[in-house]
Amino acid sequence: MTPKYFRHPWRIFLLALLAASGTAQAQGCVAIRHFSSCTGAHPESSILGPGDLMLSVNYRYFKSFRHFRGTEEEPDRVANQTEVINHSHAWDWVATYGISNRWYAALVVPTVINTRSSLYEHGRNERYTTFSRGIGDVRWLIGYWLLDPATLPKGNVAVALGMKLPTGNYQATDIFYNVGPNGEPQVRPVDQSIQPGDGGFGISAEFQFYRELSPAWFLYGGGFYLSNPRETNGVRTFRETLSPILQNEAIMSVPDQFSLRLGVSHPFSDNFTASLGARYDAVPVEDLIGGSQGFRRPGNVLAIDPGVSYVNGPIALNLSVPFAVRRERPQSVTDKETEEITGTPRIGDAAFADYLINVGVAYRFTKTRVNLSPEQADPFKGQ
Repeated sequence: MTPKYFRHPWRIFLLALLAASGTAQAQGCVAIRHFSSCTGAHPESSILGPGDLMLSVNYRYFKSFRHFRGTEEEPDRVANQTEVINHSHAWDWVATYGISNRWYAALVVPTVINTRSSLYEHGRNERYTTFSRGIGDVRWLIGYWLLDPATLPKGNVAVALGMKLPTGNYQATDIFYNVGPNGEPQVRPVDQSIQPGDGGFGISAEFQFYRELSPAWFLYGGGFYLSNPRETNGVRTFRETLSPILQNEAIMSVPDQFSLRLGVSHPFSDNFTASLGARYDAVPVEDLIGGSQGFRRPGNVLAIDPGVSYVNGPIALNLSVPFAVRRERPQSVTDKETEEITGTPRIGDAAFADYLINVGVAYRFTKTRVNLSPEQADPFKGQ
């Protein structure tokens, strides 16, 4: 007998939603773009028929301020009020189209608003804030479920390939104070962590899966790898003005990024599903394809990820709040080069957030409607 959880298409949607909701972010000034795996936050195409459409928006926010070198936190930065503080807001506007019961396509248009407050970028004596906003790097993908969802399998796996386009501004500028030859302000590119785009074409490989563990418990997971073949984007960081040893960090890198997610979910009613999982988000030290020179802040975050989803008719809502349990800023390529030249240990720092707030809403448009008997229309009737 097929478990009732999978007799309703929205139940499958919820499982897929849990498998891919949220964002792959290192939650801080680690230079990772706002990027969601598997059709943004809502891989709804798992239950879309041919010609069906899902429109969704996903909002994310974090504040990064805790500085790490390696896995060691530097609490004195906060105590002395020398920490860098990023506030990041992102909205993913997603359209997912059902090509068939198994093939789907998605277009994701991100928009961002970011601020960055620091001392060291403004002469080290006064704290000022820089700002950026606009469209991020647009992406599209084509995905395929390995098993036909219409057969109501107890588990399924979807794979997808896509492309990231350099539509986001990667040369956004603002005013930096106390940095000119005579201490005057100058217009410069904002820090890599708050640039709306990265300036490179990217190729993404993604997957998601679900598996029934029992009639009331389900395993879910997913992830992606974004490869950015372009090595640097030509945008000056001005880091070489802070110290001559940072000359190899004068130009911004275009780094890869990846994310993995695994967890369990439990439906409490026809409308509510809760989940608890773990996620691992990272900017690697070196790219999979192409060179890895230029300035980047590699980093990774392991987070515990509780969430809840709600559906009512064609509308679905979800909330998840991943909170970090381990943060690491490893040595970058330029750190290793500087250490080799100077003979002095060198590892840069990065600021991370404690948690991420992720809220999504989706609306499903069904192209074909069939007249069903009351029992077919409501598979839970009489149970």
